[in-house]
Order: sequence, then C-alpha cells, then structure tokens
Amino acid sequence: MNISIANDFSDVPAGRYLSDGDYSGEKFREDFLLPALRNANESNLVIVDINGVEGYGSSFLEEAFGGLVRKGGFSEKGLKGKLKIIANEEYSIYKEIIENYIKEA
Repeated sequence: MNISIANDFSDVPAGRYLSDGDYSGEKFREDFLLPALRNANESNLVIVDINGVEGYGSSFLEEAFGGLVRKGGFSEKGLKGKLKIIANEEYSIYKEIIENYIKEA
C-alpha cells in the first residue's frame, strides 16, 4: 500500500492532536497509518511518501510515527518489517527525524 501525505492527506499537515485540526498527526496515524499497517505483511509493505508538503512540525511527525509505538501497539522492530518511508533529498531530514521518533518511542 502506498500513502502520499501530500496527495492523500494534506500538503499542510500540522498539529499533534485531533483537537489541533483536521490534518494532525493523530488523525494521520489513526485514519491512514494504523489501518494500513494492520493489513500489511512482509510482502505488502506500507510505503509512506513524505515528499511534496510545505513542511512538517515536530508535533505532527512525533504523534503520527512515534505514536505508532506509544499508542499503536507496534515495536520499532515490527515497523521495520512493515513500514518504508520515501523521501527525496529535500525531505531526507524529515525521514531521519521520523526514524528517531520511532526509536525513541
């Protein structure tokens, strides 16, 4: 399964919680990431394309991706077998940040 944050969710994702708006990290995790990951297996990865947005706040990224471990029931190891983040050079720093949030969670 492929998810493009810019095309499938919003090109201006922002906020941590649902109360922060329609394009929060919590909403992305609950409505996109968790359902996709629960249906994924090793031959059917969830590929998240993080390119094309205006930028990411740390609260969005931490809640969406770190929240997979803290609230979603996944482990860092379990996510490595199910989740792949795609980023071009411009967005590669966000990919590193996401990976760190998953590790720290």
